[in-house]
Amino acid sequence: MKKNLLNLFNIKKQNIKNFYYPLHEDALNNEDLVEGVKVLISRQLTMSKKTSEFENYFKKKLGLNYCLMVNSGSSANLLALFTLINPKKKNRLKIGDECLVPAVCWATSLWPVIQAGLTPKLIDVDLSSFSINLDLIKKNITKKTKAIMMINVLGNCSEIDKIQKFAKEKNIYLIEDNCESLGSKYKNKYLGSYGDFSSFSFYYSHQITAGEGGMIACKKKEDYNLLKTLRAHGWDRDLSKSKNKKFNFINSGFNLRPLEVSAAIGLNQFKRLSKMMSIRSYNRNKIIKTLQKSSNWNEQFTFFNHKKDLKPSWFGFPLLINPKFKKNKGKFLNFLNRNNLETRPIISGNFVNQPAIKLYDIKYNKHELKNSNEIDKRGFFIGLPTVKLTQKKLDKIIDLLLSISNLK
Repeated sequence: MKKNLLNLFNIKKQNIKNFYYPLHEDALNNEDLVEGVKVLISRQLTMSKKTSEFENYFKKKLGLNYCLMVNSGSSANLLALFTLINPKKKNRLKIGDECLVPAVCWATSLWPVIQAGLTPKLIDVDLSSFSINLDLIKKNITKKTKAIMMINVLGNCSEIDKIQKFAKEKNIYLIEDNCESLGSKYKNKYLGSYGDFSSFSFYYSHQITAGEGGMIACKKKEDYNLLKTLRAHGWDRDLSKSKNKKFNFINSGFNLRPLEVSAAIGLNQFKRLSKMMSIRSYNRNKIIKTLQKSSNWNEQFTFFNHKKDLKPSWFGFPLLINPKFKKNKGKFLNFLNRNNLETRPIISGNFVNQPAIKLYDIKYNKHELKNSNEIDKRGFFIGLPTVKLTQKKLDKIIDLLLSISNLK
């Protein structure tokens, strides 16, 4: 059957003659599609054995204590916050407790904090990691601070080991949003293994894809059991000690279960994560090697360089326009997009500039978000595909990037 399915999907991709460089190119191969179709043929659509297989393999590979697959990385963040406030959790958080969140964040790193009844406090990030560091945490912490939402941006991280130690000393929960950094290692330890809770995403453009899907990890078994209950309506059928396998509701909950087909595709992708990471790094290095030879480019742009102890799993190719030239950002991006080289902000820029921020009572001091504003005004990134770029395409990408440094 496998051979027949491979023949079915052995279709050449459409040859696009005109140049187009999207933020992400199709990372699915025929084997991924075969694994997905095998699940569909089995008619087992909702989560089952393949989901459990993926969870166990993922946990073992990354050195995690417990993990649970969900339908998105956003749902993973939601479950983390609702576990922390759940009546069944020891030392649970209370309504109004404060959670520090980096101002450079994604919407669903912030909204679950509000949805759980906690008070978010947006704080600045550092320019070396685009994330919060220990000094910024110490500057903003109060007696009401009970949790920290830590975001590992585009495959990078801040001094997360020091933050983990500090949070533990202060009895503050650390939530590690690792949706953009699957596979990255800091001090020989995988990102996503530092937090009390950690989230991962398998969205189409991320390090691996399951179409949609995500994973949540935790360190304690009691939290793992809560997560299983909250993931599926609040019933107990997914608990190993459950005596009632049908409709026994022991808690509140959501329906955040993944599809079995997503688990099948995600597992197959995850098994070649290292290879895809290497290709992304190869593409990045090829681009940098040429660009850094241009004095005109170096005068106007700064490459995002990772920490010495970090082995990054690049999500994209981030760039900062040097301060003197930040007024040209619109001109630069319009030129690139007009020439079919897609760009986007670093995450969503400084989130206080988003319209939805006005709908909620969110703590922040706009004057203290200087680096977040700089990232918003000066930062952008382009894609890094999981297939090796041809020399012809590399030349075109480099030519366009060099061209923006010559715009008048």
